[in-house]
Amino acid sequence: MLEKIFEHTLWNGRLFVLLAVIFSLVASIILFVVASVDIWGIAVSTVKMYLAHEHPPHFHEKLVGVIIGAVDLYLIAIVMLIFSFGVYELFISEIDPARKTGSSKILQIHSLDQLKDKLAKVIVMVLIVTFFKKAMYTAYESPLDMLYFAIAILALGGALYFLHKGSGK
Repeated sequence: MLEKIFEHTLWNGRLFVLLAVIFSLVASIILFVVASVDIWGIAVSTVKMYLAHEHPPHFHEKLVGVIIGAVDLYLIAIVMLIFSFGVYELFISEIDPARKTGSSKILQIHSLDQLKDKLAKVIVMVLIVTFFKKAMYTAYESPLDMLYFAIAILALGGALYFLHKGSGK
């Protein structure tokens, strides 16, 4: 009798995972909104600037920086979304509407390893976008700096290659 109560309590304890699911989803929504507001803001600034026939110095760098920053936020939002769906499917239940519509398999998670694999791929993309954003604002003062930059790009390319090769596709 005590064993059944304990097992029932233990099994229902998995519902605490809903906190991670809900707050990961909220974080994802917040990141999507913030990135979209950033894009909207730079779009409005660009239109105003061109309508006023202005061309401030370093505007292109600012434009690209904001857009890359927004892409970075979108990718992090996707990480949170995948995490939220994956944890829900692993610990609570399959998401029935996704199964009925036959939608993309990217959000269907069947094991913790599969969730980790999907998250790792998106996180690597976040790191690459972040690297690109940082590289835009780095001053290269010597040939050695350029060599380090080239090695870093080579390492990123290798990481992408092995990540893709490891997925079996």
